[in-house]
Amino acid sequence: MQSDDHPGNASNPDRVRLPVRYVPRAVAAVERVILWDIDGTLVQTAGVGAAAFAAAIETMFGVPAGGHGVSLAGKTDPQIAREILTVLDLHDDVDTYLPGLLAETERLVAAGRDRIRTRGRILPGVPALLDALRRPGTVQTVLTGNTAANAAVKVDAFELRPWLDLEVGAFGSDDADRNTLVPVALARVERRYGPVDRRRVWVIGDTPLDAACARSGGVRCLLVASGFAPRATLDAAGADHVVADLIDTAAVLSLLDEGRPGPGGA
Repeated sequence: MQSDDHPGNASNPDRVRLPVRYVPRAVAAVERVILWDIDGTLVQTAGVGAAAFAAAIETMFGVPAGGHGVSLAGKTDPQIAREILTVLDLHDDVDTYLPGLLAETERLVAAGRDRIRTRGRILPGVPALLDALRRPGTVQTVLTGNTAANAAVKVDAFELRPWLDLEVGAFGSDDADRNTLVPVALARVERRYGPVDRRRVWVIGDTPLDAACARSGGVRCLLVASGFAPRATLDAAGADHVVADLIDTAAVLSLLDEGRPGPGGA
């Protein structure tokens, strides 16, 4: 059954009409950049990613991996793979096996696209906020621990690509260290859209690792308590703001407008 949060569902109060793909717009100046986390922030994906890691390890090593106990939240796919291999005492020659393991994981995530779409969901408030942020001067993309391939599957499963310019995003396949990814994304944004003031760049995520990433990159952070981290943990993470969810579009926009120039300029 299709989730009521899907933008194509007529009963969804967040439903908006979108073009079929992202079309980059020429902008006089980049006034704001939004770097979205995916899992737990934009969408929930019915455990497809976690199942893919376990199945890929079992396929490659013949070892049951479902009970590895490694938390996936906020981490990059290469980091997750290394941690699981270490816990299962399969870390010898990890650099040799890591590319193949990630490729198999990507294959399994792609195969799970229909499950993501039918059993996962877009999180409340996301479609309306994405659409409200489609303003002149605002660039929206992703900063995610997913590899670029896995990110595309998850975004496309819920038809979110029209809002997000994935070509200027940053991914776990760019670097296993999430804290290096803000500069990666901003370099791509600047090549396509022009100079960026880091005071007007926001990471939106759901874990303390998103806040750490923003802090390392010298940009701002909004955390949303829609993932697995308790609200108290997020409150202590050092983000600029923490919200329970993204349902109140006007309130979230007001937070993200901090530092944005008014009609008279900066």
